[in-house]
Amino acid sequence: MPAKVNFAKISLQDALDLAILIEEEAQERYSEFAKVVGGGYEGDAADVFESMSRNEAKHGQQLMERRKKLFGSAPTLMNRSMIYDVEAPDSGAPRPFMGPKQAAEVAMEGEKKAWAFFTEALKHVTNPEVKALFVELQGEELEHQSILQKLLDRLPEGVDLDEEDADEPSAL
Repeated sequence: MPAKVNFAKISLQDALDLAILIEEEAQERYSEFAKVVGGGYEGDAADVFESMSRNEAKHGQQLMERRKKLFGSAPTLMNRSMIYDVEAPDSGAPRPFMGPKQAAEVAMEGEKKAWAFFTEALKHVTNPEVKALFVELQGEELEHQSILQKLLDRLPEGVDLDEEDADEPSAL
């Protein structure tokens, strides 16, 4: 829970700004992950991360449109230091030769972190509009977990090579 956010006094505008920052950070992290693991074939780990990046960008854009409709171009008081690593998966999670199932598991952890963030924040929120937004966002995180679980259920374990094994023919 970011210490710099007073959830008991947060406004709807600030809550939307935080949610947008959360989505932007996650989108950027997934984009970085796709580059780290590199793409080798359709449906690989890079594809999983690129798909997550697109989803986070889409959700962030929806929140931005909502914010603009309600608050126009009013400046934000929120910044990235207030939300570091809320939904974005652990920056050390990706690695070369990661399989798509492992990438989806990384994404699942990010969605679980985001759900836990909103769950904890809701304990402190007093503004009814903010509470409604956070309940909505919490529900969306559960939806994302459900989608990822369906993906995980259908993905084979596949080859998940360690970097040391990558050059050994027996590992393939």
